[in-house]
Order: sequence, then structure tokens, then C-alpha cells
Amino acid sequence: MMKHILLFIFVLLVSNNLYSQHSKPDTLTAIFFDGQIKLDGKLDETCWLNAPTIANFTQREQTEGAPATEKTQIAVVYNTHEIYFGIWCFDGEPDKISAQQMARDFSWSSDDNVELMISTFNDNRNGYLFVTNPNGALADVWVGDEGKDWNKDWNGVWDVAVERNEQGWFAEMVIPFSTLKFKRDSSQVWGINFERNIRRKKEQLMWQGWSRLYDVEKISQGGKLVGINNIKQRTKMEINPYILGGFEISDEQTINTGKVGGEINFDITPTLKLNFTVNTDFAQVESDRKQINLSRFSLYYPEKRQFFLEGKNYYDMNVGAVRLFYSRRIGIDKNREVPLIGGMRFFGKLNKTNIGVMSIQTYEKDSIATTNYSVIKVKQDIFKQSSIGFIATQKYSDKQYNRVFGTDFTYSTSNLFGEKNLLVGGTVAVSETKVFGETDNLNKNNLSYDVFLSYPNDVIEYDLGFTTVQSDFNPEMGFARRKNYQMFYTELQFNPRFKKLPFFRNMIFKPIDLNYYINEETKEMESVFYEWRPFGFVTKSGEFFEFNVQHIFDKPDEDFELIDGIYIPAGSYWDNRFEIQFSTFRGRKIATDASINIGGFYTGHRQEYEFYTHVNFNRHLNIGVDWQRNYIQLPQKSFTTNELGGRIDYAFNPKLQTSMFAQWNNEDNNILINYRINWIPKIGSYFYFVINQEFNTDNGLKLVRTTILGKLIWRFAL
Repeated sequence: MMKHILLFIFVLLVSNNLYSQHSKPDTLTAIFFDGQIKLDGKLDETCWLNAPTIANFTQREQTEGAPATEKTQIAVVYNTHEIYFGIWCFDGEPDKISAQQMARDFSWSSDDNVELMISTFNDNRNGYLFVTNPNGALADVWVGDEGKDWNKDWNGVWDVAVERNEQGWFAEMVIPFSTLKFKRDSSQVWGINFERNIRRKKEQLMWQGWSRLYDVEKISQGGKLVGINNIKQRTKMEINPYILGGFEISDEQTINTGKVGGEINFDITPTLKLNFTVNTDFAQVESDRKQINLSRFSLYYPEKRQFFLEGKNYYDMNVGAVRLFYSRRIGIDKNREVPLIGGMRFFGKLNKTNIGVMSIQTYEKDSIATTNYSVIKVKQDIFKQSSIGFIATQKYSDKQYNRVFGTDFTYSTSNLFGEKNLLVGGTVAVSETKVFGETDNLNKNNLSYDVFLSYPNDVIEYDLGFTTVQSDFNPEMGFARRKNYQMFYTELQFNPRFKKLPFFRNMIFKPIDLNYYINEETKEMESVFYEWRPFGFVTKSGEFFEFNVQHIFDKPDEDFELIDGIYIPAGSYWDNRFEIQFSTFRGRKIATDASINIGGFYTGHRQEYEFYTHVNFNRHLNIGVDWQRNYIQLPQKSFTTNELGGRIDYAFNPKLQTSMFAQWNNEDNNILINYRINWIPKIGSYFYFVINQEFNTDNGLKLVRTTILGKLIWRFAL
């Protein structure tokens, strides 16, 4: 009898907790309106007066489950080809609204904003996140696996207009159905959720699923959008040609540049896209941030080229820290550009299957042969939130080929113990390399695999895993920072909240964060990173602080060059280090991040300092400056490294912005300056004007190279 009573109490508590994260109505009904809507943020058309609205928003922060302190209303109307969202953000103190950003794809963590998460497949997994702020800035994200996959570089075709007055701020948002992928059903049911942030109060409001365990991307905890019937995607084909012209001036010569090319996109179905690209060009892309490498392993540089960023989640699969597909292997060789002839992509979702296919051909350049790069990735949804996938990559030239085959499985649930998140899974991959004309077998010891468990929740976070990468595992279209290792990792962190503490939002304690490497062949210990955090906190005002103690072991089996002819001898090294990290709330006019890391470093000592500050002058002008400094004392020599960067962003309006980025470090001894104007003459079309300059700082300041170019990309929708 007692067992049944306890079980009943447990179920009651769980059910009550789950129920408390949802409120009625949890369904929003869209209405059809075939009239004219002027996109101005005024919300004065008759359709907005007649449309059903939802206003039952609840706090996720600062007080979970508390009523909202400011009223929010949202309504939805649509016609055959477009959907409109009307957003009312009332505010009792409109002069205190925070709105620092205006540029496209703005960083919305500093601003008051509204985030709209739509799952057009209604699959509790994937969808689109649209964000706007009181300045009418636009940001959009493709979201997969409820936030585990996150592609901020996806750019949809949509628009928004905002009106601000003494009652608050109000927005009208329009999204063409051709921007979205959805099932070909006459009657649509979509997953949907909304989040509003009021930065001065550090208040985060959610329509549904306001538990701190879930973000707005956790679409399985959202509500439903109904009432959408007989809609169509107006656009079946897009043609995006570009024309580029410019010149480069250096000491030796002046080189004129002219180029044309473009893309053609076909919507095979409402959920599948076929893309062809010819003479692909990336001249408008901002320069990489150069890094001084003070380790014996490779550095990772993020992809910045828009062509490879769109739909990138359809091609990703990792074995622990090893990326099986790394798009920077295509068209870049040792920091040199290798021109692309062209290629094709096919990606999207068919029922419960995600599909990504890509094939790109590069030109021959110097000693680099013309090469084909291809990847196929298939991911199948299983159970409620889980998946299984397969990937194959191939790099093929007339000299050799390299292939990688991999498969992964992830079990995911948000219902552990009623409401907790849990992920369990693993990945296996094998490589195959063939050099034409050689008979040596290159395909031994060519396996990699990992298994993992993750418990990512609000108060307790725990991760556990094991990875193996054999000595000859060779993903030539991927990225592996190191090879020939087995690695065990585990991390446990507590984030308790104490209601009676007036200053702190939550504390942070981390008793263990361990990465333990052994040599895969000899089984000898090779590297250890162990960190524990005796104290850390996040304040109610948004500040962050942590103090870490680190114990680091490394055993290089041969001497390696650290920098400029300074070598670290082979041997075993234990180092103890102490670290402090601090950041202020990003929504302030002046925000700062800083860290200090001091302790042993192989045969000597290292002091590492990092500093970043952001200054918001107004909604148009933002400036950021960063500085990384290392002071290293070794028996052979003491030296200092410095890396400086600065950025100025000025947005005239959400569709016209200019930026200047500059960087310098004392290893390369040159200054790189990138100036760019980005204009969106119409949604989906872009004009770039770019000036790149390089200065040598070895003996004074000398201009080495100047590149000036303009590029126009125009979207034709058919």
C-alpha cells in the first residue's frame, strides 16, 4: 500500500511540474486574410483587430513560473503565399528599452527582443528561429535536434518593421512560405513557441515550456499553430547571379579582377532543395582571425563562406572532437585560395529523413591537382527525439583518393524523471586512402569511435564519454586536431540557486572536468587536463565570475618548436595553473570580458591574459576591442606574444551597414584591415564593397598590399 501511495505522490508531483510549464491557451489559431498589409509595425489593419491573440506569457528568468511584469500579445494571419506575425510588446517604461543592435544577423543577447521558434514539420526536433528587436533588426537560425544543431549562418527571405511609442514597441513580421520547408498537406499543424526578453529587468518570458531546463529551441515543449490551410510556395526556382570587379595593388604589380558566376536553386518539393553553383567566389568574406599557436597541435578556424554555411547541419558528423566533414578543406590549401569550378548540393527533409548531398570540383592550381570533394549524409528520426545517421565523404584526384564512412546514433529524451534532459549515443568511422601507383596498404589502424552520455540540466550538468582515434585514421575532408589516442572525459557541474541570496542568480561549482589521453598503440599516458571550480557565480544583474584550478600533463615524444626556433624537449611535464574569468552583462553600454591564467608551462612558466570590451554608442554605432597576451619564461628564453583586434560596426538601417575589422600580432608582424559595406537592396539580394589592406610592421609601418572590389548578388525568384 505504501509503495502505491509513494508512486501516486511521485506521479502527481511530476504531472504538476509538467503542467505548470504550460498554460492555456497552448494553441494559436492563424486566420486567412487576403487584403493588403502595410509592413510598418503599426498593426492597424482590420485583420489584427479580428485575429485571435495569445498573451499568457510566464517568466523563465528571473523568477521561474512567475507572471510577466509587462504584457505581450501575438497574433498570426496569412494569405496563400505568406504568413504574418503581429507582435505587441507593451512596456511601462519605454524610455528604458534596450536596443543596441541594428545590423542583419545581430547579436541579440544584449537587446530587448522577441524570438519566434517554428517547427513546420511539427516533429519536435527541427525548425526555424526568427529574432527581431525594437530597432527592427533581423536575425535567423536553422535549428536541428532542438538546439543541438545550430546554424546562425542560415539566411531566410523575410522582413520585419517596428514601431516604438509611449506604450512600448510593436512589430509586424512577414515570412514567405517559400522560405520555409513543410509537408505538402492541405491543412498544416506547426509547432511554435515565443520568447520575449526585457534586458533591463533580466526578465525572460516564454509562452510555453518556461522551465529553466528548456530554451525556446526545445520545440517539443512549445505550443501549436493551427488554422493554416491550402498554402503554396510561390517560388519554385531562384537564380542568384553575381558580378565582381576590382583590383589588387602590391609592390610588384597591379592585378585587375573581374568575375561572374552564380547559383540556381530548385525546390524539388516543399522540403527538398537542389542547388547548382558555377565559378563560386568568396571575395566578400571577412579575413580569418590569425592565431599564435603555442601548442603542438593544429588550430581550428571556423568556416565563414556563406555557400558552405547554408545547410551545413545536413553534412555534419563528429567522432568526439574529430569532424568527419570540414568544409574549409574545399577551396583552401595552406591558407591559399583554390578556385572552385562549381558543384551541386541537394539537402532537406523527406518525411523523417534528413538528406545532404554535396559535390564540388576545384581548379588545378600550381602543384595542386583539380580535385573533386563529395559528401553524402543521411539522418533518420527514430522514436520521439532520437536519431540514427550515416555519412560518406570522398576526396578524389588523379593522384589519389580518400574516403571516410561513418555512422552515429543518439538517444534523446526530455522526459527523464518527468522533465529532465538526457542524451546517450555513439559514432563509428573508418577511413580509406589510396595513392595511385603505390601498393602499400594505407588502410590499417584506420578506425575511430566514441560513446557518450550527457545530462544537460539546470541545476546539475554531467557528461561522460570515451573516444578512440587510431594512428592512421585519415579524414582528409575533415579535421582532427590530434590522432593516435584514446581519451576518457567526464565533467560534473552544480548550478544551485538560493532564493534568499539577494545578489546571486545562481552559484557554479565544478568538482571535476577531466580529459585523460593515452597513446592508442602503447597505452601510455600522453595528456591530462583536469580542472575543478571551487567557486563561481552568475548575478541577478547578469555578471559572471569563476575561479578555476587546473592540473595539466603533457608528454611529447619528440622535441617540438613552440615559436621562432624555441623548442620544448621531449619528456613528461606536470603543470599547475590558476584561472579567473569575469564578464559583465552584455546589455550595458560598456561590457567587458576578461580572464587571467597563471602557472607552469613545460620547462617554465606562463602568464596568459585575455581582455575584450564592447562599447555601444547608440543603435547605429558599436565598437569592440580585444587583446590576448602571453608572457612565457623558459630556460632558453623569455618572450611575450600579443594579439590585438578591433572592430567598428555602423548600421545606417537594418539593410545597410558598414564595418571595419583590424588585427595585429607580433608573430606575423603585420596589420590586416578589412573594410566592408553590405547593402541589401531587396530581401535576398546583396551588394558588397570591400577594401582589404596589409601593412608590414617589421621596420616601421609599410603598406604591402591593397585589394578593392565590389560584388553584386541579385536574386530572381521564378
